[in-house]
Amino acid sequence: MSPPRVFLASRNAKKIAEMERILREHLPAVQVVGLDDVAAYDEPVEDQPTFEGNALLKARRGFEVTGLPTIADDSGLCVDALNGMPGVLSARWGGPPHPGERDSADLRNNRLLLAQLSDVPDERRGAHFVCAVAFCHPGGEEIVHGRMDGHVIRELRGAGGFGYDVLFVADEHAAQGRTSAELSREEKDAISHRGRALRQLAPIVAGVLRPSGA
Repeated sequence: MSPPRVFLASRNAKKIAEMERILREHLPAVQVVGLDDVAAYDEPVEDQPTFEGNALLKARRGFEVTGLPTIADDSGLCVDALNGMPGVLSARWGGPPHPGERDSADLRNNRLLLAQLSDVPDERRGAHFVCAVAFCHPGGEEIVHGRMDGHVIRELRGAGGFGYDVLFVADEHAAQGRTSAELSREEKDAISHRGRALRQLAPIVAGVLRPSGA
C-alpha cells in the first residue's frame, strides 16, 4: 500500500520539511509533496487582504487541480511601529530585484525592513508573526491560526530558518537574544507561528489521510 500523501501548495523546501516533521508525529508514513512534485498549473494570485483569504485561495486551487488533500498557508510579520505591516505583503515587501541584482527576495525584504525601522527605539520594535493554514479535502475545509510574539533586532543574525527569521527574536528567547534563525529546528517548531498552527491541524489531516480501519 502506498503511503498517504498530502499536497502543500508551496515550493519552499523548508516549509515542506517542517510540515512533514509535524505531521509524522500523528501519521508516521505520511508524504508531503510540494509544487515541484506535481504537474505545473496556474497558481492563483495572492490578492486577498487577509492571511486566511490567501491561504484558502491557494488550498482550494491546489485541491481542484491535483485531487490531493491540500494544505496551504499564508504568513507574515506584523510590526507594531509600521501599523502591522508588512503583514500580507511580507514576502514581497522588498519589491522585485533591480536589473543585475543578485540578492534574494529574503535579503531585499530584510534590508528594507531594517532601513524603515532604523530610527525606531528598541522599546518600540515589537512585532509578531501570524500564520493561517487552510486544509481542503473531499470532506470539506478547515483553517487554523498561529502566532509568535517578539521583536525586531537591528542586524541580521543566524544561518537557519528563512524569511525574517534572521532579524526576529521571539519572546521565549528574549533573555538569550537568539533570533529564530539561531534556533534548532526543534526549538523553532515548538514556538513558531507555523508550528503552532500545524500542530492544531495535524490531527485533522491525519484523520483524513489515515486508511480506513487503521
